[in-house]
Amino acid sequence: MNYAKKISNKLNDLLEKNYDAEKGYKFASENVKNPSLKSFFSERAKERNNFGHELKSEISTLGEKPDKGSSLKGDIHRTWMNLKTTFSSDKEEALLEEAVRGEKAAVEEYNEVLEDENIPPSTANLLMKQRNAITAALDKVKRLESEA
Repeated sequence: MNYAKKISNKLNDLLEKNYDAEKGYKFASENVKNPSLKSFFSERAKERNNFGHELKSEISTLGEKPDKGSSLKGDIHRTWMNLKTTFSSDKEEALLEEAVRGEKAAVEEYNEVLEDENIPPSTANLLMKQRNAITAALDKVKRLESEA
């Protein structure tokens, strides 16, 4: 497998995760009443949509094709979120817990890709920018969770 294909596969994995996160945040924004949480979740969904566009562009720059759609694992996770919030006495707290869990996993996944020292500098810069935004969102969601 050539190097561009190898990097593109890793970027496509991140792209899929961003599709999943976007859908998860849309689900969360539709299932909370608190206006500030609704806004937070909606902003995160838009941010993840933007990340997806950036990753697709980077994959195309490497001469490969971006994947389309979310993962089965993401679909199952959203179903779990739906069940959990349906039976939870505090939907907002349950959604915040899932957001924390998802953002922690995302940061780890970005870190794993960034460990490849052969990643082109432009790709590494993009991934660091996205990872740092996810880390900032994680910090904010942890604060929101402690306030809930």
